[in-house]
Amino acid sequence: MDLSYLVTPLLTWMVVGPIKFLINSARQRRWAFNLVGNGGFPSNHSAVVTSMATLIALREGMGHPAFGVAVTLAFIVMIDANSLRQHVGRQASAINRVAIDTVGHTVLRERMGHTLLEIAGGVCTGIGMGFLLFHAFART
Repeated sequence: MDLSYLVTPLLTWMVVGPIKFLINSARQRRWAFNLVGNGGFPSNHSAVVTSMATLIALREGMGHPAFGVAVTLAFIVMIDANSLRQHVGRQASAINRVAIDTVGHTVLRERMGHTLLEIAGGVCTGIGMGFLLFHAFART
């Protein structure tokens, strides 16, 4: 059984998470534990789906149906990260402003989506991880 298709997105997620945390911490000039999660540079989701599409392209070829499925999934994830989740963040901001006087109101996280630059960083990271892990698994 070839586990590279399972391990590649998992390792990509594990590599991108700390990179994002360190970049956010450097930008904030403090440990940015409150920024762990959605949003930030590079996009975890974009990196994960791009690493899988890259691995499929290198292993199976760009003409394989699995590559088409992977690219379609990647576009859906990236469009969602850029548009839908940014709108959710704007709604959270509006709710927080309205509910500021409410006792016991839990402040909603407002930073949800990604900018195009953050998505591009995720795509580049995902392609790099896909190539790296393709070559790593080819040697075993």
